Amino acid sequence: MDGLNVKDIIDSYNQKANERNISHVQDWKKIERDLFLNFLKENNCINLLELGAGPGRDSFFFKEQGLNTLSTDISPEMVKLCREKGLAAEVMSFAKLNIPDVSYDSIWALNCLLHVPKKELKNVLKEIKRVLKPSGLFYFGVYGGEDFEGIWEDDPYEPKRFFSFYEDEAIKKILSEFFSIEYFKVIPRKVVGGNYHFQSIILRSKLGD
Repeated sequence: MDGLNVKDIIDSYNQKANERNISHVQDWKKIERDLFLNFLKENNCINLLELGAGPGRDSFFFKEQGLNTLSTDISPEMVKLCREKGLAAEVMSFAKLNIPDVSYDSIWALNCLLHVPKKELKNVLKEIKRVLKPSGLFYFGVYGGEDFEGIWEDDPYEPKRFFSFYEDEAIKKILSEFFSIEYFKVIPRKVVGGNYHFQSIILRSKLGD
């Protein structure tokens, strides 16, 4: 992806794979995950694709709830941890998904699409929409609330990671070109910690597009 050193992202997450595998899942993330699960149940979804799956904790959760899951991540070390949990997992970039059209009822992407350069986001969203079934559900969760793009100089990871953040109305406008917004919630900084609030968004693939 233009503007992003993909090798640096891979190296950064490879080095942090084991640490992320044992880290605590914050309660507010569990609440949003449970809410998305309720959407999936109400819509009789049977399969789920996770983008940027990391060590696979969310995929494992959804699999335990009865969904057929595929975990994808650009980091081979993360995919290895997913497979150790008994998950179907593949090394894959969300910029080019090696998945047939309209294959999945639902897609889960938590804190991964914030690594997409702004001028590449629409192409990534097109690719995501391509593999999602008509009327399928897509969870898009990222930090934001301010406009930013570039290397995060205070990043504790090495190599330091590239991030893109959007103001709330800006990200809504982009997403609305491809999906209908079913749910949009801002989780404040005091809850999530750090310099940005969190944008928790549930989207639906538009029929007829």
